[in-house]
Order: sequence, then C-alpha cells, then structure tokens
Amino acid sequence: MRILIVKLGSIGDIVHTLPSLAAIRKALPDAEISWVVEQRAAEILRDNPILDRLIEVDTKALRRGLVSGETLRAPRQQLRQLRASAFELALDFQGLLKSALIARLSGARRVFGFSSNSLREPASRIFLSQSISISENLHVIRKNLALAQGALKISIPASADDFEFPIATSPAHEAEARAAALPAGGSYAILNPGGGWPTKLWDAGRFGRLADELWSQHRLLSLVTYGPGENGLAEAVVQASSSGKALAVSLSLKGFYELAKRARIYVGGDTGPTHLAVAAGTPVVGLFGPTEWWRNGSPRAADICVERLDIDCRENCHRRSCNKWICMDIEVSRVLEAVGTRLKVGQAFAPVRG
Repeated sequence: MRILIVKLGSIGDIVHTLPSLAAIRKALPDAEISWVVEQRAAEILRDNPILDRLIEVDTKALRRGLVSGETLRAPRQQLRQLRASAFELALDFQGLLKSALIARLSGARRVFGFSSNSLREPASRIFLSQSISISENLHVIRKNLALAQGALKISIPASADDFEFPIATSPAHEAEARAAALPAGGSYAILNPGGGWPTKLWDAGRFGRLADELWSQHRLLSLVTYGPGENGLAEAVVQASSSGKALAVSLSLKGFYELAKRARIYVGGDTGPTHLAVAAGTPVVGLFGPTEWWRNGSPRAADICVERLDIDCRENCHRRSCNKWICMDIEVSRVLEAVGTRLKVGQAFAPVRG
C-alpha cells in the first residue's frame, strides 16, 4: 500500500503528527509511506528511518505558478515529484485548502481528512474523498491518530506514554547539544522565551528571575534557547538574571532535540521547541495564554501547565494581538512552584531515538 501523509508545517504541527506516522508504520510494516512538507519545516523529518520518501514543496511558489502561469518550471518539478508514486490514499492531517489540494494533486485514489467541524478551513472538504468524524475536545495528537485509525482501520495507542515521536538525529546533533550543555556540567534547565505570536510570550524579565530561582533552589543553570530572529529576546532574559546563571544558546532543531533529552526541566509557551521537548521526553512546564493546553500542550499527565483560569477571555481566544495582555501575566512564584512539583516526578518516558 502506498500512503501519502500531508502535513506541511509548522514544526509543532509536524511533531504532533509523528505518533500517527509511528502507528501507521507499526500497523502496516510493508506499506510505502511518503510525507509532503513545506521546505522550511522539513528538518525534523529528514533522514527519518520509517519514512520511505520525504517530499519537500514550496506551496507559495506552487500556488503562484498554478494561478498565474508564471515561472512554471519549479511548480511542474514539484508536481512531478508529488506524483512520482501511485498513491492509493492520502491523509490530510492539516485541514487547510492548500493541504487538501496538494493531497488531491498527488493523484491519490482516495483522500481522507477530518469532517467539516474539525477542519481548520471547512471549504477544504471539497477536495476530500471521505471525511472521518472526530470527537470534540481531543488533544491534537489524538485527533491525528483518530484520523489514521478511521482511514486505515489500524490500532492506535491509547495511553500518552505509548506515543512515539520518531526523530532521526546524528552524532553531529549530539555533539552540538553536548557543547551547548558543557557550561552546565550536566545539570540544566531549558528556558524558551520565544512564541511566534506576541500574545504567547511570557515576560523576559520574569524568565530572568525564574533563572535566578532555579539556580538558588535547584542548582540548575538555565540555558535560554532561541531561534532565528529571537536573539534579542534571549539576551533580555540573560540580562534580567542577576545571578549570572542564564546562558543564551542557539541550536539547530535536531540539536535542540538532543539538548532537551538531557534537560532536567523545560519551561516555555505554545511553540515548536515546547512540542519538541515533549517529543524528547523532557519534563515540561508550559505557559499557555491564548491557546489551550488540553489541545496543544503535553499529553502526559505528569507535565504541568501554568495558566490564568481566573479571567473570562480565555475560551477559544487564539488572538495574535490583544488590548488586555493579561492571560500571560503569570507570577514567577507560580511557575517556580510548578517546576518544583514537576522535578519531583522526573522524566516520564525514554524518548524514541532515531
């Protein structure tokens, strides 16, 4: 059986789909499984041992070429690559018009996706051959697994402890992580102040004070991780730490994944590195405001979310700008208490290594 997974991005979205990939491979060991992904989000999937093909596309160029007819060479190359296998079915885990269109353009005989009430863009339903009804209020990982189960009639893991996140790393990624962790002497916390949306960000000054308390109370050096364009935010955290026990570090995504495997604790908001930390089996304390922990956060019971439940504007917010700025107004003491509680439990499971 030739199966195409369509999940284009972002990093968090891809991580949330990895347990479905693992479940499909376990149930159908002889299947040929391909995954189509945006080039800018492909790193986590490269060299994956249970994927037969990784198809990297630039949907902006593809859409521009299809609509305008301009510079058709690149879009045609992408379409040829997409159609190189005679897919029996495609699974649209994204629920967008562009993802459903790509699934249809692949030439797959059948295209499965979510039912209309679970689609991010309900109009994408027109490109589906069959919709799979999904229970409401499911974590996104369980939602994806339910789609795989419904489309392929396979068994899926019931417990979050059985979720697998296959990510292939190399000795170079391990060396990158060891170099970043060297100043910590093997015992460190990861603080990730980035978040994509301004409304997801916890105050850099509070991150700095948390770093001081992590050193004072737990003797943990804080590695303040950052991605492209976030170096100023990371430096603001370092400057806000009076103890000098916060160090800004920037790694590749897979280098970060290796770093997270060895961390005592991770603290961050709803962003790609948080989902990678979950995949790595790192004890996690999440700081969530405009998005929901029950949907996007860690599926493990031991991990902790610190959030504002005393305000009336949290439900289905998802605002990227706001004139209140209160949902991420979270005191350092609350986060520190959550860290202490989570540290007592320890690592929940050994991560699946590529």
